[in-house]
Amino acid sequence: MASPLDSTPSSDSVSNIKRAEDAYSEAEKESPAVAADKHLEKLAKWKIDMVIIPLVGMYYLMSFIDRSNIGNARIAGLQKSLKMTNNQFSTALTVTYVPYIVMEYPMNLLMKRLGANYTLPLMVMLWGVVTACQGAVTTYGGLIACRFFLGALEGGLFPGVVLYLSTFYKRHDMQLRFAMMFSTTSLAGAFSGLLAAAIQNMHGLRGLAGWAWIFILEGVFTALFGLVTFLIGVPKSPAEMSERILTVEERTAYCAALADDWSGDADADGKEPEVFMWSEVWSVFTNAGHVLLLCLPLFFSGVTLYGLANFTPTIVGALGYSSTRTQLMTVPPYACSFVISIVCSYLCDKYKQRGLMAVGTSLLSAIGYAIFLGSKSKGADYFSLFLQIIGVYSGAPCLSTWNSNNVQPHYRRATAIAVAFTATNTGGIVSTWLFTKGSPRFHTATSINLAFALAMTVLCGLVMVYLARANKLKVKELERLEREQPGGEWDSRKERRRLGDRHPRFMYTL
Repeated sequence: MASPLDSTPSSDSVSNIKRAEDAYSEAEKESPAVAADKHLEKLAKWKIDMVIIPLVGMYYLMSFIDRSNIGNARIAGLQKSLKMTNNQFSTALTVTYVPYIVMEYPMNLLMKRLGANYTLPLMVMLWGVVTACQGAVTTYGGLIACRFFLGALEGGLFPGVVLYLSTFYKRHDMQLRFAMMFSTTSLAGAFSGLLAAAIQNMHGLRGLAGWAWIFILEGVFTALFGLVTFLIGVPKSPAEMSERILTVEERTAYCAALADDWSGDADADGKEPEVFMWSEVWSVFTNAGHVLLLCLPLFFSGVTLYGLANFTPTIVGALGYSSTRTQLMTVPPYACSFVISIVCSYLCDKYKQRGLMAVGTSLLSAIGYAIFLGSKSKGADYFSLFLQIIGVYSGAPCLSTWNSNNVQPHYRRATAIAVAFTATNTGGIVSTWLFTKGSPRFHTATSINLAFALAMTVLCGLVMVYLARANKLKVKELERLEREQPGGEWDSRKERRRLGDRHPRFMYTL
């Protein structure tokens, strides 16, 4: 396949295509049938929002709390109780990410095979049990074993949820919904601090340390929530939602809208289900340059994101505050990041733009890291955490949806999502070793994060240029096909499904 950088069509041809699309859109608006379908689609989307977003939001909230509450447990005395060195603590974090990465793609395939209605709640129940078991460990080896199984059972959730959401929403409706789900990580940072501050006061109850109760109570709640959602029933796909949620007319209109938008699942209308082929898996590595290019900023995002997730309590504690006050002071930056992430994602969906948001948030986090490096006061250090957390946590949903928006059909998209999160979680492994020494300034860790944040701004700009030129090349190819083979097989729905994002009518989101 020719590289998108090889050639570009004239600006006149692009303008002609755009005018034709606008004229077609205006004609559509005048059709009563189309207006009725649009109404049904909006109604269906609202109903789906009410069911899917709270569900996946709670799943991811608990996932992030259960994976990162080890940072709060550390402040509450975990490291001292188990007589762990800083390097051993970092090793425990690293052990979590190794099986986490390995399980990402197998769980995506399993979810397609068994259905999200089984795999998602089952994962939640099992990792909740493992989280609670961490409260019973008495040795470093026991903690390592628990962290390994926690990573293995949680590993499929994040890529699985992104894939799950991509079957329910149009490409340019997805970032806001993903941000609603992902911004629970901001709430997780806030809640985790509040919960830890309260739970650690249970120290000594039934002979258990405060840090043990953090793991036990949060893990038991997770396991029970997974069980309840399994019994109630998790929707598998829009096409299979019960009439208690969507009427037949709403379901039909919504699935048709997904198919027209290159969204949803290949068999969203119940016809021509996509057959698994290894060639679709390998095509991500041989014919998806935009996915591989985006893996670099995703790796850098993983370093900064998980570094803050696991070490924000450590960073705040190093400023000299008490254990309880440290837990509470981690709350405001995450609460601010929650609001800003939602607002920015709404604007990204409205203007069908991803790259500019990624560049802007990366610059914001870079400013935060720079202030932390150069400041000499606790107030400036704490303020810099706001900029770091807002920038990092607002940018991550943008990068994830940018990747999933631009890859079709299902198995190619599932592979791309798994590859992207492999890059992110590899960055997570790196982050576990950045804060092992250098307290209270953490000069080396902050310098590395600053460099990575600046690199992200450059790389995201390059991805935008790559995709813009790819779209121009597609327009040129589309003009040729419409001129030489008008109404040909190349433009059939079957061929669109087969080629996905490789089809000339598929335009990449910038």
